[in-house]
Amino acid sequence: MSDSSSSPWRRPRVVAVTVLLLLLTGIAIGEWRGWPFLESPLQNLLSGQLERRVRFIDDAPGTFAMRFIGGVRLHSARLDIASTSWSTAPHLLDGRDVALRLRYIDLWRAWRGQPLRIESLQAGALDAHLERLADGRASWQFAAASSPDETTEWPRFGEVRINDGLLRYSDLRHDVTLEARVSVAGEQADSVLKVDLTGAYRDQPVQVTLRARGTRPESASEAQTTAVALTVSGSIGRAILDFTGSGRGVQDFAGLTGRFKLAGPSLAAIGDPIGVTLPGTPPFRATGTLTKSGGEWRVGIDDATVGSSRLKGDFLYRAGADRPLLSGRLGGARLLLADLGPALGGVRPAPREGKVLPGGAFDLAALRAMDADIAIDIAEVDLGTPLLGALQPLRAQLGLAAGVLSISELEARTAEGWLKGDIGLDGRGDLALWSADMRWGDVRLEKWLRQARTDAPPYVAGRLGGRATVTGQGRSTADILASLKGRVQVQLRDGRMSHLVVEAAGLDLAEALGLLVSGDSTLPLDCAVADIQAEAGVLRPQVMVLDTEDSTVSVSGSLSLAAETLDLTAIALPKDFSPLTLRSPPRVQGSLADPHVSLEKAPIGMKMAGAALLALLNPLAALLPLVDAGSIDEADRLAAGCAALARRGVAKTTPTKRKHL
Repeated sequence: MSDSSSSPWRRPRVVAVTVLLLLLTGIAIGEWRGWPFLESPLQNLLSGQLERRVRFIDDAPGTFAMRFIGGVRLHSARLDIASTSWSTAPHLLDGRDVALRLRYIDLWRAWRGQPLRIESLQAGALDAHLERLADGRASWQFAAASSPDETTEWPRFGEVRINDGLLRYSDLRHDVTLEARVSVAGEQADSVLKVDLTGAYRDQPVQVTLRARGTRPESASEAQTTAVALTVSGSIGRAILDFTGSGRGVQDFAGLTGRFKLAGPSLAAIGDPIGVTLPGTPPFRATGTLTKSGGEWRVGIDDATVGSSRLKGDFLYRAGADRPLLSGRLGGARLLLADLGPALGGVRPAPREGKVLPGGAFDLAALRAMDADIAIDIAEVDLGTPLLGALQPLRAQLGLAAGVLSISELEARTAEGWLKGDIGLDGRGDLALWSADMRWGDVRLEKWLRQARTDAPPYVAGRLGGRATVTGQGRSTADILASLKGRVQVQLRDGRMSHLVVEAAGLDLAEALGLLVSGDSTLPLDCAVADIQAEAGVLRPQVMVLDTEDSTVSVSGSLSLAAETLDLTAIALPKDFSPLTLRSPPRVQGSLADPHVSLEKAPIGMKMAGAALLALLNPLAALLPLVDAGSIDEADRLAAGCAALARRGVAKTTPTKRKHL
């Protein structure tokens, strides 16, 4: 009774078990044989999905195989993926003895939009041609709906083993043409990746060799955490690089740390290939540490030599959505300004006949290419001329934001005095807008001005203070100075001046000859002030007076930075009696490149004519026109005005407290 009642259910069970056994047997046979009948359907499926021909080419039966247990595994004696219709390359990918392994979880994530992870890629040989046109179309963009500007997420790889790989990459949009020979060989515990790269980047020749040695990862996730020993050497353009360290995720250098050596004929040789604004300089070399984490690069420079300068620093470079940002600290023992050359926006000085002001155009586009925030702290800054003393030290904050360059919180010491201020260059428009607000005080002139007098008193001494508030605009330094507008005020305290200079300014021959015989001395300056106005590049002294116990000297005239000419006259009014003087004001005229000093001929001619006429009466009478009793009233008037200006503080030089970097 029980057998008859259960028989209706037994037959379906038997059928189900039989079907299951047949299915398992079929799967087992399919896995054993590698599902060869799937070759043609898979070719058609991939060709449709990738919109280009995909072929599995068998050299012999059984050389194509797919397996699905434990993941998707594919092997083909040869895999050929054709190029896109607009490409002239023979193929996109041609692989021989290719084996791929993918996990189902990675396929699921890729289907949900995440980057594809390939657990394993092995090939006896791979030949790939990747191309991007100037309009953004790329041969590796497969979907018809892909936008030329759409960023392609490249697959992530775990285990990779390639005996002989060749990659040709051409990118007209970014001006890149590269060819890489790639091989991955060795045992699991000691595999070696070799990459030999040649080509050009932004018209700069590229030749780089990369070697990575370490334990070969078993999975894509392990590849991102496994560190391998890494060495890179070669050149990009004129820059030479050597790096020794370790890296994680060698495929995209997600993690990198080590030491580097860098050298080249100019800092601009580094900046040009990587798109970082750096000035043209003399030859340089640098050593330090390099660390990359994600999209951030950290560089520690232990020692950098640029020309005669010795620098060091720590920097962070971060690629931003709008502009990359370079931040950090620049220090060092010595900086020669001439070594940095035209650092403001990559100025290139251009020689101009008969001109001394640099006329090379600012590279304003370079100012807008990146942002920067750099703290500067340098022990000694050489101003690049033997006539002026160095700044010791110099501190400032350099900022660059959306094309606006600023040097703020500038502080420096020199010759027992100080210098403070702010400088800006706005490069957002067609013309650069330059501004400066500088103050200085207590600068000992006899120590700052290197005067070639070792056996005599200095020509001028004292504590110099002042302020300059000026603006200008143009495409070069010469343009900015030619449009200069503002005010420069100077005051000398506790001043002293060479007696010989004062008497020579008034051509007091008797005093000057006496000093040449007895030796020079210095005169106290009761007052020394200057108030200079700048308008359209022309500087005119509103007041420029030096007052001593012997004479009061005033300067008038103009200096044109637009025409690079000058016309200045110094008038000395003596306060004492002099038996032998010509009293002709010296005049400085000509160009900045070739100035010349002359004497006004009219006063001298009148005195010499009078002396000649009187000589006809008596030889001694010829000396009468050369006798000067002094212009005491006029000299006192100028001296009083000078003292009044000094009391009002024509140039306030009291230092204020500033935040140190």
